[in-house]
Amino acid sequence: MPSTELLEAARRVMIFCNACRYCEGFCAVFPAMERRRTFSDGDLAYLSNLCHDCRGCYYACPYAPPHAYDVNVPRSLAELRGATYRDHAWPHFLSGLFRRNGLTMAMVSVLSVVVVLVLTFLLQDPATVLASHGEGRFFAVIAQWPMVLTASLVALFGVVALFMGFIGFWRGVGGHLGELADPRALARAVWHVLTLRYLAGGGDGCNYPEERFSHARRWFHQSVLYGFLLCFASTVVAAVYDHFLGRPVPFPYLSWPVVLGTLGGVALVAGTAGLLWLKSRRDPEPSAAPLMGMDVGFLVLLLATGLTGLLLLALRETAAMGVLLAVHLGVVLALFLTLPYGKFVHAIYRFAALVRFALGK
Repeated sequence: MPSTELLEAARRVMIFCNACRYCEGFCAVFPAMERRRTFSDGDLAYLSNLCHDCRGCYYACPYAPPHAYDVNVPRSLAELRGATYRDHAWPHFLSGLFRRNGLTMAMVSVLSVVVVLVLTFLLQDPATVLASHGEGRFFAVIAQWPMVLTASLVALFGVVALFMGFIGFWRGVGGHLGELADPRALARAVWHVLTLRYLAGGGDGCNYPEERFSHARRWFHQSVLYGFLLCFASTVVAAVYDHFLGRPVPFPYLSWPVVLGTLGGVALVAGTAGLLWLKSRRDPEPSAAPLMGMDVGFLVLLLATGLTGLLLLALRETAAMGVLLAVHLGVVLALFLTLPYGKFVHAIYRFAALVRFALGK
């Protein structure tokens, strides 16, 4: 469970806000808060993940620092939100990976790239790895079956770990599994995810990285979201081409797998670079300093995934293709190994919180 200190800090600010209600209607947190007279630990975990860190309440609050009451909703909820990630990690003995998460992600990334590079040169003739294969035939460097088998096992473990974390969080905030079958609540939550409604503020954007209203954070988040989805779609379409339509790699530049992957890679690079730039300019007062390494580590890994993928596409017909393929696969392996134990889990728990809000809880 999150520490008593974090829970009491979040409970304190929610009691203040529930009495004041100056920020009523700012985002989903405040209507959900107003449905309660007391705040259980599960309620606080729910509200902390419903918060999108838009910071409008912080700059509007008459009791925010340097006021003696020190009401800092974004920081209190963000610190508690980080604790919920550890609390619901599956299997639980890996929850420690959320501590010093930036260092963990850096070490996993370096190790993954090194291991894939070393195995590539051990299992394949170095001359073949360093040769130009004309059309960029990836499987001439790394055989298809170990690539597909490794990806499948890592992806399966990640899906199971994220699903178990989702169920643990849902039960922890007082949800019942039957409620997840409500199609209207699910549709509304999906719509809020796709539009990032609560990063739009009242229509003028959120107060990030500073007090001035801006839509930049929302746009960069959408670029990352849709870039990730486009890359996933590219992988699925490529699998259909290869396994069902008899159209093996390499695919032409104007084929759907390449077009979708290129658009997704560009969107990932633009979105992650933009979010990193905003973080470098953020107001530190409403920020949760312990979560900075987690945020930056995940964004850098996504940025590296997009950059290495685009570079591999651009140089796939050169002698650099073999090494670039191994590096890209190592980065992607690190990304999927760390998905259940890094900032990505915020998407899972926030979706659960949005479903619960859509249910009127």
